[in-house]
Formats: sequence, C-alpha cells, structure tokens
Amino acid sequence: MDAAYFEDRVFEFKSSEPEQLSPGTYEGCRFLHGNFSNTDLSDFRFLECEFHHCNLDRVELINTSFSEVKFMDCKMMGISFEHCHRVMFIPYFENCSLHFSNFFERKMPGTVFKDCNLTEVDFTEAILSEAVFSGCDFTNARFDHTTLSKADFRGAFNFSIDPENNDLKKAKFSLATIQGLLNKYALIIEG
Repeated sequence: MDAAYFEDRVFEFKSSEPEQLSPGTYEGCRFLHGNFSNTDLSDFRFLECEFHHCNLDRVELINTSFSEVKFMDCKMMGISFEHCHRVMFIPYFENCSLHFSNFFERKMPGTVFKDCNLTEVDFTEAILSEAVFSGCDFTNARFDHTTLSKADFRGAFNFSIDPENNDLKKAKFSLATIQGLLNKYALIIEG
C-alpha cells in the first residue's frame, strides 16, 4: 500500500491528547497546537512544513525527512535527530525547548536556532558551520569535535566550548560571553 501524500494542508488540533499522523509525505503543510509526544513519525517526509505550538517531546524519528521545516514555539525534549534521514536535513528552530535532544553527527550547516533552550543538547561531531544561535541558552550542552566554523554565537549564553576540541574558525562571539571559550582553564575573568 502506498503512503499518503498531503499538500498545502493546515492541521489544527483542538485536543491535548497525543495525535498520530497518517504515515506519508507532507509538503507545504502547517501543524498547529498538535500533541505528538511519544509518537512514532519514522519514515515520514516533511517538506517545507511548519510546526507551531506543537509538543514533539520524545517523538521517534527514524529515517524521518525534514527538508526546510520550521519549528516555532514547540516543545521538543529528548529527540534523537541523529536517526533522521541524512539527505536534505534543513530545519529552522524558533523559540523551541530542545532539552536533552541529540544532534550527533548531524550535517546541518546554516541552521538557525533563534531564542531556543538548548539545555543538555548533544552536538557531538555535528556539522554546524554558518549556523546562527541567536538568544540561545546552552546550559550543559555538549560540543565535542563539532564543526562550528563561521557559526554566530553572538547573543548566545551559558555555552562551554573547548576551542582545541572543536572547529571554531571564523565563528562569531560577543565579548560578554567569551568566557564560555575559556572554561576549561578555570580562569577568573572580571569585567
């Protein structure tokens, strides 16, 4: 049986109960106020879609495609993006809570994270060159062998990044948060 195809549809959810979408491809669709927590979206394809005010906590994303997908005002705790489809993984995050999520080995150059909570997020071996992290909280986020060349951390805070263990060539930082690059040296920096 062929998977379903949905184009340019708006899915607005009224109930707070978890919803299960029909497996298939969603192109140009908008999802409003959906609760998809703990659901399985494996093998789904989302192309140029938007998720607004959705709960995606601990959603299963094995081989899921996100191509030019926007997540705005969403709860996204504990998601393993590392299992998503590798080709055309192009997300945009604005005002999202991504606590404990995992981007291990994700190639996502130019990705925008705007006003997001990235507490305890794992970016180990991710490729985030030219990414923008505007107004993001990186409390206890992990960067290990992460490519951050030309990334923009101006306005980001609570990060701790080891310059000797990550590629930071031409990355941008504000003077107020530069201590996040020196934490391993246990320096006392006074303003």
